[in-house]
Amino acid sequence: MGLEILKKFDKDDNQWVVSPIGEIDIYTSDEFKNMLLQLVEEEGTDITIVGDSLEYIDSTGLGVLISILKKLKESNNTITITNIKPSIKKLLELTSLDKVFIIKE
Repeated sequence: MGLEILKKFDKDDNQWVVSPIGEIDIYTSDEFKNMLLQLVEEEGTDITIVGDSLEYIDSTGLGVLISILKKLKESNNTITITNIKPSIKKLLELTSLDKVFIIKE
């Protein structure tokens, strides 16, 4: 399926809003990681990931989110994940990552 990434800086909330469309897996996770690293370097603020068009994420994708979160924590910033599909929410719960990331409906 592949991955398309929409991103914008929300000046009102002083954060990046990232909308991945498709799948974050072993084939697309490098692209996703590089884009997120670029955003962190450009504007080291919170990141909100809007997940309503994210169809699938595997362990490499979760690893990307964890590594970016570690980088953001250095400057007291975080990642919020919103509007995720039930299957992805279940994956985050099974891996206890729902306690690491801020998950919003």
